[in-house]
Amino acid sequence: MRPEIIRALPLAALALLAACGDEGPTRWQGYAEGEYLRMGAPEAGWVESLSVARGQRVEAGAPLFTLESSRQQAALAQARAELARAEANLADLRLGRRPEEIAQVEARLHQHEAMLRLAQLELRRQEQLARQDVAAKARLDQARAEFESTRAQVAATEAELATARLPARADQIAAAEGAVAAAKAALAQAQWSLDQRRVVAPVAALVDDTLRRPGEWVPANGAVVTLLPPRQVKLVLFVPEGARSSLAPGKQLSVGCDGCPPDMTARVSFVAAEAEYTPPVLYSVENRAKLVYRVEALPEGRPFALLPGQPVDVAPLEAASAGAGT
Repeated sequence: MRPEIIRALPLAALALLAACGDEGPTRWQGYAEGEYLRMGAPEAGWVESLSVARGQRVEAGAPLFTLESSRQQAALAQARAELARAEANLADLRLGRRPEEIAQVEARLHQHEAMLRLAQLELRRQEQLARQDVAAKARLDQARAEFESTRAQVAATEAELATARLPARADQIAAAEGAVAAAKAALAQAQWSLDQRRVVAPVAALVDDTLRRPGEWVPANGAVVTLLPPRQVKLVLFVPEGARSSLAPGKQLSVGCDGCPPDMTARVSFVAAEAEYTPPVLYSVENRAKLVYRVEALPEGRPFALLPGQPVDVAPLEAASAGAGT
């Protein structure tokens, strides 16, 4: 039964309030009302499959329906590839240059060291000849210049080799780590988006209705399945002013209905702070000026003992016990 019908029909049972005085009745008529879960997906799509039927009871985590997910699967594959690329780049920066590149630098260093030894020998020979006045001073100056130049090349190559053996700079590694973190976040978002295409029951519940079928288009946040958890059925009753003060939240009530267990109880969860007129369907010459207060109570004990729209007879637990004793 739909919620809008539920609210209208059971109110006729409240006509008994008309015969009650200002002291309030010892028993009140009410009805059960359901708080439904309307299950949908955050993004629009085509319904691919429907796993439940009306009237079926499902456990928490049971699949309800799935939406077509080709785009989400492609986005997930792309996010995984981006993460793999970012992780590879970070690993490369942490390792430094490849062994082959280091070997090239080492070869250049050996070449420059050999050139340095040759330049040193040439310098010594020119110095010796200069002391014997055999060679011109210009030849000696040239040998010294070549020696210094070659020594500088050796020093530069040694520094290059030391740098090649080091990992990348700290700021480059930090940037690469940031890229990896961003790729992981994008992957998590893509995985979440894909997971939302398969909707499961958040709690054990009764499938009240299925609103769409496979092949139908569902807008974003559009409901596909309506669930009624057993603990989200409440009792609604309207009591006169004289009875309101005795129905504070936490008050235990005795509940009676056709087919209900004899020991069924409920606890008051809400008492309206403001009075309202008797619902219009109960207007009559006798009660149209009566003010009542809305009271809600949560059933205790057996799940699914009450269904939305079911009329109930409610009384304070002590009054019901006294009546049973007499």
